[in-house]
Amino acid sequence: MSLPPCPNCHSPFVYQDQNQLICPECAHEWNPEEEREAVVVVRDANGTVLSEGDKVTIAKDLKVKGSSLVLKIGTKALVRKIVNGKDHQLDCKVDGAGEMMITAQFVKKA
Repeated sequence: MSLPPCPNCHSPFVYQDQNQLICPECAHEWNPEEEREAVVVVRDANGTVLSEGDKVTIAKDLKVKGSSLVLKIGTKALVRKIVNGKDHQLDCKVDGAGEMMITAQFVKKA
């Protein structure tokens, strides 16, 4: 029987203890029987609800951490995935910069 990877850290080293699945790398425990359908609502700078596949533009000049790259106002991006993160909610493909995570409050829906 193959077990699903950890939903927290995506580790493949998951083991089962009675009805719980446990990840030895991050110590996350969950019950695979429970449907955890968390609906994440993410809004842009104007309050418009964003969804996966939306095209957005950068609303403010953003410095990229660990790089000298600056994303200018009006740079276009495609929202690939919406995640429930503390700092960044949007996994985007940004024109001229590639894949990166962006905070939703710094984009506007195009």
